[in-house]
Amino acid sequence: MPSKSSLPTISDVAQRAGVSIATVSRVINGNTPVVAETAQRVRLAIKELKFVPRAAAQVLASRKTNTIGLVFSEIRGAFFPHLLKGIEAELHSSGYELLIYSTHSDHPIQRKPIGEHNTDGLLVFTTSLELEELERLYGINFPLVLMHETPPQGMEIPVITIENKDGAVMLVSHLIEKHGRRRIVFLRGPEGHEDSEWRERGYREALEAHKIVYDEGLIARGEFDEDSAFEEMQKLMAAGIEFDAVFAGDDDAAIGVYRALKMANRIIPDDVAVVGFDDVQFARYISPGLTTIRAPIEEVGREAVRQLICLLNGEQAQRLVLMRTELVIRESCGCQNKGGGERDL
Repeated sequence: MPSKSSLPTISDVAQRAGVSIATVSRVINGNTPVVAETAQRVRLAIKELKFVPRAAAQVLASRKTNTIGLVFSEIRGAFFPHLLKGIEAELHSSGYELLIYSTHSDHPIQRKPIGEHNTDGLLVFTTSLELEELERLYGINFPLVLMHETPPQGMEIPVITIENKDGAVMLVSHLIEKHGRRRIVFLRGPEGHEDSEWRERGYREALEAHKIVYDEGLIARGEFDEDSAFEEMQKLMAAGIEFDAVFAGDDDAAIGVYRALKMANRIIPDDVAVVGFDDVQFARYISPGLTTIRAPIEEVGREAVRQLICLLNGEQAQRLVLMRTELVIRESCGCQNKGGGERDL
């Protein structure tokens, strides 16, 4: 067993797996076939010992890449350009380069071509790293900051996120109190996405506070995506579900809701009120203007970089930065805003 004061070596891995150092090297490099059962023992030993191959360990120790990595599950929609703008602006002022990796998948993969071997630290967007990979990076003390995702239990990883639940409560309460809407559809985001989960909690709490019974039939999955939201709204209408408002989950999904309602000749907001979340740039220009929640998307990116820089400088980072959201009233909820501007409540 390696001592607690030193990093595990390839010899430690070989001893744990009961194989030669050469066999461990072949498994790591992947350039020579190894019997599957033997390779599995080696990988298990690497995992248990949290072994980092020498080249990666040298880079990790020297911190000479001057590059910060950003990991996404998928880059799409109007949300991400705002986040990237904040990240890039703060990185530029800090003198670091940015390396971006996207899995282009709804399901994160375990290992990625970005990490301790080519970056000094990682910004990780929600659902983009498997638990096993997070545990590995955390176990070798690699600097990490999460965005819109709570770290697994026992991992003290800084988190930057927004007040999703309060924002959702404001939206739904406004629809109920100001416009008398009671059959309110909620479109969930991607499965496992914490923003969506907290927004649904806010939706439920607002219903409960106004003594409106929660109806699972009014819940669908819009995936924070225009096309998905469009299809789900068509299904709800085809099924004869009655509703007088839609909380689209986010602004991208709201565009899909607009399309579906207009195709069905249902007028916004006279027949159906629609609200979104994020307040991306197009929200004020579509017709009718979208009532939504203003989230400080760019500032999340900036703050994530600031906290990661703290870790890279050996300073203490904040465990949780929770950023405030604001209700932005436009016409899609039923409010009259003839001046063409907007007002926050």
